[in-house]
Amino acid sequence: MLDLAAAFIALTTFFTYLNYRFIRLPPAIGVMVTALVLSLIAHGLSALGYDVLEVEIQQIIRRIDFSEVLMTWFLPALLFAGALHVNLEDLHRYRWGIGLLATLGVVISTAVAGTLAYYIFDLFGWQVDFIYCLLFGALISPTDPIAVMGILKTSGAPKPLQTTIIGESLFNDGTAVVAFGILMGVLTLGQTPTFGDVGLLFLEEAVGGILFGLLLGYGVFYLLCKVDEHQPSVMLTLALVFGGSALAARLHVSAPIVMVVAGLIIGNQSRRKALSDDTRRYVDGFWELIDEILNALLFALIGLELLVLPFGWYHAVAALLLGGAVLATRVVTVWPMIVVLRKLQGGGRQVSRGTVRILSWGGLRGGVSVALALSLPLGPERDLILTLTYIVVLVSILLQGLTIGPLVRSLYGECPAEAEPPGH
Repeated sequence: MLDLAAAFIALTTFFTYLNYRFIRLPPAIGVMVTALVLSLIAHGLSALGYDVLEVEIQQIIRRIDFSEVLMTWFLPALLFAGALHVNLEDLHRYRWGIGLLATLGVVISTAVAGTLAYYIFDLFGWQVDFIYCLLFGALISPTDPIAVMGILKTSGAPKPLQTTIIGESLFNDGTAVVAFGILMGVLTLGQTPTFGDVGLLFLEEAVGGILFGLLLGYGVFYLLCKVDEHQPSVMLTLALVFGGSALAARLHVSAPIVMVVAGLIIGNQSRRKALSDDTRRYVDGFWELIDEILNALLFALIGLELLVLPFGWYHAVAALLLGGAVLATRVVTVWPMIVVLRKLQGGGRQVSRGTVRILSWGGLRGGVSVALALSLPLGPERDLILTLTYIVVLVSILLQGLTIGPLVRSLYGECPAEAEPPGH
């Protein structure tokens, strides 16, 4: 296990260096591109009869449980680190947009994307049960907070739009995992659950996650108030993330939601009331470093997964059609909600021009989708959905991730006004 971790960290460090030294893309995307290029080189050498590099990398990747690593270790830490720097007052100000997109938006997206996937599968002659199509809709619905945060910070997007996209991305992971769990229950039991069953699972996973996140967040906040030294403060937040995630799994509540809620409390309450400026800088610096390191490791893993997923040209074509369907679903989900918000708020800054375009194009898919696909039951449906999900995620990160910044700048310029009129 230690050899595996050492090899993977060394590879990721090499990719990170190449990106910073030569490629100069946004860090996470640059690392993924470098890993992807190495995968293609290894595949090409293997086709020429030199398969040593491909075999070695495949052995490393096959020994890594992507789903376990992401959902148990990476995602809780990344969501906590992201929530740590989100202003709770801003989140409350834009709560309606964030709440609608992260809940009703995920439900609509699951249904629409699943239905479109059913017809696309049929077009290629793949007979896939509709329940698997809905599972694909659920796993492809969450937007990736990890990919979008770093891009938006430097893109020049107006503050209301940044807060809405980041807030939605932080919360819809938990909603999508709950929806995916409900559909997995349908698949396992072979029967449709009652409305009461769905409501009970939602209460347990989502509401339970919020309550447990509040309990953990305020509990650690109380402890932080009693000690103002950087070492115990950092260790308390570290214990919150990994210990809290383990407890959430035991309690069957949503660990992503727990970490987002706890991160918001620590980032807002402790920053103002518990930590001195010096200790706060240590805590912030530690989690910023953790965020960057885990980002690099995650996107390197996504790039290298190419070597262990068998696919042909027909998979690539089908995935491109699915990617278009997912993007169309995003527009169908976002547009009516923005229209409603515009009516309710009288066209305030929250729903300024270009909002639908930025929310739609900025809805990047990422590692959570791949991890959920990996958790499907073994069988031909899993292999097909996993391969197509991987290609959709890859294209989304590369195409949307590299163009969202220029799109934002074309709409708002380099330095948009941060302020907004009172009352919005």
